[in-house]
Amino acid sequence: MSTLKRFLKNTVIYGIAAVLPKAINVALVKFHTLYLSNEEYSSNTHFYVWIAYLNVILTYGMETSFFRFFNKEKEKGKVVSTSFLTILSTSIIALLLLLLFKNEISNFIGFSKPIYFELLIWISVLDALVAIPFAYLRVTNRPIRYTAIRILNICIYAFFNILFIWYIPTAIKKGYFLPEFIASNYDASFKEGYIFIANLIASAVTFIVLLPIIFQFKISFDRRIIKNMLSYSWPILVAGLAYITNENLDKLIIKSIMGDFEMGAYAAAYKIGVIMSLFIFAFKLGAEPFFFNYASKDNAKEAYAIIMKWFTIAGSLLMLFVMLYLDIIAPLLLGKNTFFQLLNIVPIVLLALLFSGIYNNLSIWYKLTDKTKYGMYFSIIGALITISLLFILVPIVGSIAAAWTTLAAYGSMTVISYLYSRKHYLIPYKIKDILFYILFSVALIIAYDYFVTDNLWIATVFLLVYLGVLFIKEKKELRKILKR
Repeated sequence: MSTLKRFLKNTVIYGIAAVLPKAINVALVKFHTLYLSNEEYSSNTHFYVWIAYLNVILTYGMETSFFRFFNKEKEKGKVVSTSFLTILSTSIIALLLLLLFKNEISNFIGFSKPIYFELLIWISVLDALVAIPFAYLRVTNRPIRYTAIRILNICIYAFFNILFIWYIPTAIKKGYFLPEFIASNYDASFKEGYIFIANLIASAVTFIVLLPIIFQFKISFDRRIIKNMLSYSWPILVAGLAYITNENLDKLIIKSIMGDFEMGAYAAAYKIGVIMSLFIFAFKLGAEPFFFNYASKDNAKEAYAIIMKWFTIAGSLLMLFVMLYLDIIAPLLLGKNTFFQLLNIVPIVLLALLFSGIYNNLSIWYKLTDKTKYGMYFSIIGALITISLLFILVPIVGSIAAAWTTLAAYGSMTVISYLYSRKHYLIPYKIKDILFYILFSVALIIAYDYFVTDNLWIATVFLLVYLGVLFIKEKKELRKILKR
């Protein structure tokens, strides 16, 4: 099997691990926006923004560091054990400190109920503890097992969402049988809280299922290994915090300036961008271990360039597809009409997320050259752009300024990373082709929105035009790929 085909095969399997759980999550967006008000959905979004921050802090770049050192070190078991013990130790310390000051921190970051912050702590700690077992499955090419566990996690989460938010209140209302302790203790005003409890149950089960992976290895701690890993990972931690700021600060600012109702509508419209996130996440799961494992090959840089080009083609096509059929997609993903008022941010968000995927692709140069500090610098630049523009523009322009800010941040990070890569790790990217496909899809979206809108037949013609141009330009390369 050729290297490219092996990469594609693993990406497809990892894609299932990414797409199916996130597809269920997409279905839950519809479910949540049907049963939650804008304000309750805002509270739900607020919770997961802080989950994202805490997850980055508790794993502090160790997952990427694990990929790097698992391939470099001869004693693989020591890398696994040392990595896990380090995260376990720091997670226990964080758990104790956060629980000790839970009331003060909860009030400071704006949680309406302290129990929400307590649930956030436990979920974040459990998710941090499974980072290394999941990374081990990826780096040892076990995508099927990885995928099965990810699917188990989301199925448990979805089941308890439906149980808590729909079935139990329906059973109480219609007089169906329920155990007395459930019927008497169910709190209808705690809707979003039940979502968090469902997440906690799913995270706990996932931790239990993955724990045997750690016990395969002799429990040991190597100071030399962890010193090197932490030296490699701390810039990734800073970059991760900056990335989460680029991704999520907009929601917090809109909540603060525009209110919960507006934030709920913005967060729901932003969720349509999860379609692009699905693609990027699936790609990343297959690409990251592949990039590290393939780095020693003579044609590695050429392979990276080909993968970048086709990533951009696929991402541009996906962006075009979503926008051409947005009138069908939006009602499928969102519930009540109160969540439809900010759909004008969707094309901006999709393009911003596409640039974030290209940036993630580019990041291989500083990861392979052990210059992760550059990733930190680029992310800090992006975060500074995000913070500055959000505080300046949102009070003046409104919520759409937050979407433009995200695009400005990711676009800037992509350009800067590319310019530095030419100096430190030159990869022969097909820049003209990459720009062509992005601009061509954007031009088609603008033309359709300006001249047509809401005509499925013409939308399909626009899509076929893109595919036709793609085939004409790339038919030789497509034939080569299919023959391999």
